Amino acid sequence: MADKLTFYTHPMSRGRIARWMLEEVGQPYETVVLEYGTTMKAPEYMAINPMGKVPAIKHGDTVVTECAAICAYLADAFPQAGLAPAPTDKLRGPYYRWLFFAAGPVEAATTNKSLGVTTDADRKAMVGYGSQKEVLDVLEKAVTQNEYLLGGRFSAADVYLGSHIGWGLQFGSMEARPGFAEYVARIQNREAAKRANELDNALMPAQA
Repeated sequence: MADKLTFYTHPMSRGRIARWMLEEVGQPYETVVLEYGTTMKAPEYMAINPMGKVPAIKHGDTVVTECAAICAYLADAFPQAGLAPAPTDKLRGPYYRWLFFAAGPVEAATTNKSLGVTTDADRKAMVGYGSQKEVLDVLEKAVTQNEYLLGGRFSAADVYLGSHIGWGLQFGSMEARPGFAEYVARIQNREAAKRANELDNALMPAQA
């Protein structure tokens, strides 16, 4: 019997990234919707994620939090979905690169811009991502050279990094460049992405 897969989320959260990944994987899962400030901070859920944040998944006895980790875990747990290169594949390197480029420089630079945080020129070397412009320039090149981050192969890295770009464009926290819009439109046209959005959007009225 396969291990049960449980997904903890809220439709107005990064849980949308994990939802998309789950739909790409194509395995049955149970959804548990939590509320901010109440069930998300309840002892039952804090035992799963002590941060009291979503998303999280539980696969059998294994708990995974943090969106990048969830995407990477699901891709490896269900290799039949073809969402990650094999460990011996040379594409594994760029796959990891873009997953963690999104989790590191992209996340930090976008958050700092949203908060109005700026860095003095003489302290720039202390900032891991350098500047938002440098991050966006690298990002633009990565998503415009080929159909996907790994060339012609869609992967979990596209789910994760593509979600960051999509939200950046939607909320104005990322410069609107044509290459970004084209890439996001391309990956969000996938059937799994459409299903994920429909599922989360259907939860929105009850959560409003």
